[in-house]
Amino acid sequence: MDTEPVGAIGGLMRELGKLPGIGPKTAERLTHFLLGAKRSDVLALADALRAVKDEIRPCRQCCNLTEGDLCVLCADPRRDASVLCVVEQPRDLFALERSATYRGLYHVLHGRLAPLDGIGAEQLTIDKLLQRVRAGGVREVIMATNPTLEGDGTALYLASELAATGVRVTRLARGLPSGSGLEFANSQMLADALEGRRTF
Repeated sequence: MDTEPVGAIGGLMRELGKLPGIGPKTAERLTHFLLGAKRSDVLALADALRAVKDEIRPCRQCCNLTEGDLCVLCADPRRDASVLCVVEQPRDLFALERSATYRGLYHVLHGRLAPLDGIGAEQLTIDKLLQRVRAGGVREVIMATNPTLEGDGTALYLASELAATGVRVTRLARGLPSGSGLEFANSQMLADALEGRRTF
């Protein structure tokens, strides 16, 4: 009969197993890799994990992840502040940046509307987005939420909320596969989607 490891080894396996895409076998392999690694390498990993929890915070303007008050994109005077691209998660922002096509600013919602999961507008950064647009200087808001039922619903809700502001609201072109996520799209696909965006 198999017995689960206990103590420090068992604890590490359980914690690693909580990570997305990591099953019990992979957690076991990673645990044994770390057990065989140099102490300095393991402690460097522990320090990096601690640092992201202690030092990373939301950008005060776009809610992207940053170590400072403003993220590097919001602080860059070469970016076009009149265009905002709304994404669900920071990883979606990074995917769009890899396309090297978009030169505007972003707004990160940190999720999408999902009433069945108890996620409403108050759990997202929607109020901050509306404040940014109402403050003036924004001429276009690009909806780059994921092409899923919840992502489309979030985009529709935001378009409705932004209607009174008079800004142009567009949506990424459907070169993106429905039901997928931005993080899985290649750079050319994202570049085409940005170029082919349409009015909402």
